[in-house]
Amino acid sequence: MEVKRRTARLLVKKLGSVSELTRSEALAEIRLMTKNDAESRPIFAEAGAIPYLAETLYSSCHDSQDNAAATLLNLSISSRAPLMSTRGLLDAISHVLGHHATDSSPFAVQSSAATLYSLLVDDSYRPIIGSKRDIVYSLIEIIKRHNSPPRSIKDALKALFGIALFPLNRASLIDLGATAALFSLVLKDGRVGVVEDATAVIAQIAGCEESEREFWKVSGVRVLVDLLDVGTGSSSRIKENAVGALLNLVRCGGGGVVKEVKEIGAGAVEGIRDVVENGTAKGKSKGLALLKVVEGGAKEWV
Repeated sequence: MEVKRRTARLLVKKLGSVSELTRSEALAEIRLMTKNDAESRPIFAEAGAIPYLAETLYSSCHDSQDNAAATLLNLSISSRAPLMSTRGLLDAISHVLGHHATDSSPFAVQSSAATLYSLLVDDSYRPIIGSKRDIVYSLIEIIKRHNSPPRSIKDALKALFGIALFPLNRASLIDLGATAALFSLVLKDGRVGVVEDATAVIAQIAGCEESEREFWKVSGVRVLVDLLDVGTGSSSRIKENAVGALLNLVRCGGGGVVKEVKEIGAGAVEGIRDVVENGTAKGKSKGLALLKVVEGGAKEWV
């Protein structure tokens, strides 16, 4: 272990070298070590690597930016606290994400979004990251841009999901345009994995008072019900996400949502029943809760 500590200190020292070649070689070696050796991650964090890595995210050299972003992702697996306590780290990540369409390399964008998702595993960091509107805005812009790489979209969606897990972040996501961007992906992107991730975020942001109005603007309830139709070929995860979104809408919005679901017809109830019968334990529970509200609410809305 002492050998690893000495190696880490030496490599971190090289990150501060005036020689660009020396810095680049050290970055590449640190990236490889933190990828292949889990024990080395906290050692590099303790040796002071994180501030150098954060600074390198501003580099115009894509190789250096890629290596720094990948290393931060590796460190985030087991050294979340040192990352979050490093001044300027979130600003550096925001810089990479904010330049996703211009100066940042696609790989650095993907690694930075994935780092956020890794950090968001700790629920105490969700309000902190969610309060960074520049980060949230950039993530939404990534999923809105029609020529964003698929991996960038998926990593951005995962980060948005982690942010949306904190209830007080949901209104901010809606305010910054997440609703239209997410439903656009559902309607226009045929990739199952992307739609699954998009509907997972939709299910979360549905759980706030501001959601009902924004969902009406994009015919969100009808889209969610259509996803439950057996004829659409939606995956089981998409269907469960749709049920979760509708249930959250009902709980936060009320009777208007129930009325619309009933007006759509028997297909809506059939779709919910399908999740109750064939879904996961969590899906069945949400399906039963939604079915109870919808069928109970039918008498009120006749």
